[in-house]
Amino acid sequence: MKKLIAELMRLYLPAGALTPEQLARHLRGEDNVPVSLTGSDGLTRALMIPFRKARGAQDDAHWTQLCEVANALQERLGLPAPAVSISGGDAYYLWLSLATPVPAEQAQAFLERLRDAYFPATELAPDATVAPVALPPCLHPRTGKWAAFIHPGMGASFADEPGLEMMPPSNGQAAFLEGLESIEEAKFANALALLQPQGDGPQASLALVPAVHEPEVEFMPAHASIPRAAAEHGPADGLLLKDATLEDIVRHLHSLNIEPTFRHVLPPARR
Repeated sequence: MKKLIAELMRLYLPAGALTPEQLARHLRGEDNVPVSLTGSDGLTRALMIPFRKARGAQDDAHWTQLCEVANALQERLGLPAPAVSISGGDAYYLWLSLATPVPAEQAQAFLERLRDAYFPATELAPDATVAPVALPPCLHPRTGKWAAFIHPGMGASFADEPGLEMMPPSNGQAAFLEGLESIEEAKFANALALLQPQGDGPQASLALVPAVHEPEVEFMPAHASIPRAAAEHGPADGLLLKDATLEDIVRHLHSLNIEPTFRHVLPPARR
């Protein structure tokens, strides 16, 4: 638990937002404590972007949209890979960490420009950067299921029900976070500038921006297929693809020092 708490504080929590004891109770499901990622000084430490299942949309549409945004953050804006979580309710979340906190107004402008460029049909709250959020892993107060960080290669499997029945192991959750990097101040400023509307909008200008570097983690939508090289030699660079075998999943979890537990729940016997 201490390792997970350290990672959450390193990446997302403003100074003084929660004590380790308060966070521990939240992570154990003893208390649900939403917290703002903007501190009392008005500076935003991290950003959370929700992708909720829309009524009438395809079951995996919100996951596909998350993949498009996550890959654009890396390929077009040159930012490090974000964390991905399931909400325990009806949504996926992307989590972006800032190495240097920025004014909440600037963080809000970044979110709005990103929305306008890549998911314009999604409503974004005007106080999205300051509104309290439930940091995973935690219990969803309505469904009673667990929100948790996940490997992006396994995201499509949660499209119908983005929540866990059991509390995720804290060491496994920490393993998903320990390799993540915060966005450096210069890279954030550059991304904000690239998202500045030009011509017919930010999409028009971004279409001309080459990839800054290869993405650290490629996010795979549900309909994606495995490249031939990956099919023959296994996932490249540790990437766990959507169509991975059970052996691939176990091997990947073992590489993160996670011991998987597979449980089959039988329906109650009819009387």
